[in-house]
This record gives sequence, C-alpha cells and structure tokens, in this order.
Amino acid sequence: MDAIDAALVDFDAVPLRVVAASATPYSAALKDRVAALVDRPQSAPLDEIGQVDVEVGRAFGAAAGALLRDFGIAPECVSAIGSHGQTLRHRVDLPTPFTWQIGDPNSIAEATGLTVVADFRRRDVAAGGQGAPLVPIFHDRVFRTEREDRVIANVGGIANITVLQRNMPVLGFDTGPGNRLLDAWISRHQALSFDRDGTWAAGGHCNDALLAALRDEPYLRLPAPKSTGRELFNLDWLQVKLTGVRLDPRDVQATLLEYTAATIADAVRMHAPDSAIYVCGGGAHNAALLAALRRQNGVGRVASTSELGVDPDYVEAIAFAWFARQTLAGIATSVPSVTGAAGARILGGIYPAGQVPTVADIPLKTRSP
Repeated sequence: MDAIDAALVDFDAVPLRVVAASATPYSAALKDRVAALVDRPQSAPLDEIGQVDVEVGRAFGAAAGALLRDFGIAPECVSAIGSHGQTLRHRVDLPTPFTWQIGDPNSIAEATGLTVVADFRRRDVAAGGQGAPLVPIFHDRVFRTEREDRVIANVGGIANITVLQRNMPVLGFDTGPGNRLLDAWISRHQALSFDRDGTWAAGGHCNDALLAALRDEPYLRLPAPKSTGRELFNLDWLQVKLTGVRLDPRDVQATLLEYTAATIADAVRMHAPDSAIYVCGGGAHNAALLAALRRQNGVGRVASTSELGVDPDYVEAIAFAWFARQTLAGIATSVPSVTGAAGARILGGIYPAGQVPTVADIPLKTRSP
C-alpha cells in the first residue's frame, strides 16, 4: 500500500523499454480504508469491501491516466493495462484455498477507455497452485543469462525469490516477511510508514534469542511450492514471539531486519548457493538490509536489479504489463514448477475498452447461430 506503481512499457524494443513510470500514493483516507479491511478482516462489512473495491479501481485508473498525460502519451498508443490489484486476502492454506485482489478492473476500463487485463492469481489457485509468486516467469524471460547463476529477490511486503540457475528450470517461492514486519513495527513505535535506509534498525542490536524464536516458524520449513502473506506475518504473530521478552523497540527492529535477511539467505543457500542476488522492490533501498544479506555466509554478490538495466521500483509493474500482453496473445503464464498448479494456464480476465456492439446491434444476416 505504499503507492500505485505504473509503468508504460514498449515490449517491441529489444531489450524492453520503459517509456515512463510513476508512483502515485493512495489518498490518506483510502489507504486507511484499505488497511482496515486487510488488518481487521473479521469486522469488514460487505458494503465497505464493495465500495473500496471500486474506489481502488478508480484510483488505479487515475494513476494510469495521469502517467499518460504527464508524459504526453496518447491513450490510443496503449494496447492494454495489466492490473495486479491490491491484495485483500491470500489464504491458500484453507480447505478451500483462495486469493483475493481488489481494484475493480471495470472501473479502470471506464476511467481510462483502455482494455484492462486483471485478476491474474485466481486461475492459478483454481488449478491447484499457490497463486504466488507469479513474477518468476517474467524474471526468467528478462534476467536469465548463461554467464552466471542468479537469484532475483523481490522484497516487498513479503519477500520472494526466483532461482535462475544455468541449465535448470525456473524456481520461485515466498521466503517470508520482506518489509511487512519492519514497516509495521516502526509505524507502531516511531509513527513512520517505513524505516528509510534501515537507519533505525542499524542503530539497534540484534537479539539472538528473539531471532531464534522468529526462525522457529513452521512455514520456513515447508518445501516449495509455497506462498504466504500478512495473514501469517503480522504484529500479532510477532507479539507471540515476544512473550516474556523485554527489549528496546529499536533492538526488535534490528532483529526483524536480520530475520528478513536470514530467511532470504537461507532459501538462497538451500536452492542456489553462491548465486548472485539481485534485489528489487522497496527492500532494494534498505541499505542495512542489503548489508545484512551480504554478511550471510554462502551468499554470493548482492546488488540491485538496476545493474541489470531494470529499475527495482518498477519490476512488478513492468511484469504485469507483460502478463497482460501474454494474456491478450493467448500465451500461458502460470508455471507449475513455481506455483504447483496442475498445468500451465493463461492467467487474467480481459475487460475490453470502450463500448462494444451488443447482439441487438449486429444485423440479423451476419449473426452466427
């Protein structure tokens, strides 16, 4: 919920070319309403969910429209908008698994007059997959090389890795919390939305006992494919780990930062030791987190995806533009080796631009039975 990321991408260029990009914050009121739905699902009224779904869609449409206006791009130059949506709930651990992203694509289409491709995750879940992470197939297309083994670490609210080893199929899964716990903890104790550069954490001391308790999380021992979310890694979960522990809040932040780095590094050591790690997402700007990753034994070079020619802030926005392109072309983007789905699937529903003829508008002699 940091911002609405938008990227306008030319995929005919080789390599792909990002024509323009932007990050548009939610209004404070809408952000609070989304956060209330996400953090207090037991008390979320249906009327409020329905209204926020539409308002988030309108905000997405406004962000896309502003990007085009600000950079002088005519809407008719755009093939489609790929919209991931705002995740409301991700519960693939239930007897009836589901994932739920809001941001009504109909509202985006109406606001922009453009075709929208959205709702990418649910088809993968319907096919028996985790529905996450989806982006490894994009990482595979853009970042794979025969020169080195690579891991792409996307550190958003939740961290996930994509393993790109030479002569091996792509592998990817959620490693654990990315910025989620760090942001929540500093918000509680410093009234800040995030720890810029990891400065507050860097001034604290990692507590080994708490770190051991955090690492004793069953999810971390599950085999891939697997995915997780804020439904597990939240302040209630952390409070249980803090039972009987009295620490300065800054030391807790330092321990959470080390925990995030350790869960990523453990996954890399298990699946792709000595690979170069390229970080994207908000975590790419956390200098203390990158330093912690570099300290981990058995972890190779750590850098940002900017060294590979892609801005770490917009990798996911670019990826979902690519997903929309693949969907419109009828190409599958679900990867069973990553999500565990029963087979490759074309992901996303298509919401056409503008007005289209109804059956009543088509002359009878041209109608098909």
